[in-house]
Amino acid sequence: MLGDRHEAEDVTQEVFLKAHEHATGTIENWGAWLTRVAVNAAHDRRRVGWWPRWRRATDDIDDMELPSQEPTPEQTFAGAEMTDRIWDAFWALSARQRQVFVLRHLEGWSTAAVATSLGMRPGTVKRHLFRAVHALGAAIHREG
Repeated sequence: MLGDRHEAEDVTQEVFLKAHEHATGTIENWGAWLTRVAVNAAHDRRRVGWWPRWRRATDDIDDMELPSQEPTPEQTFAGAEMTDRIWDAFWALSARQRQVFVLRHLEGWSTAAVATSLGMRPGTVKRHLFRAVHALGAAIHREG
């Protein structure tokens, strides 16, 4: 009823404390009495205004969403490491592969326009582009 194990344990303690206080009284059906006291205690606990605020305040901070849209330090480090790997792979490409990749993917030229500009056949442009993309993709997916 409370959605929180610790709250349920607290309510259980309250119920058994009340049962101990009423142990000398004449209660005919203890099962029904305990159930009713437990339900009422849970309702009381949820009805109180501080409970939801307390519940949010005690949530595990690792499970909470951060209000900042900025990357975490771990993401920043991983991003910098990934950027270094990509640049290393880019500079490891042949000069022709770099030219083809930049003109085709970064400048947005068509394959035919790249071929004409560099004095190559379209098939040669595609082969250089395939090799460049494959090498850069391998750098992205490579571990550490």
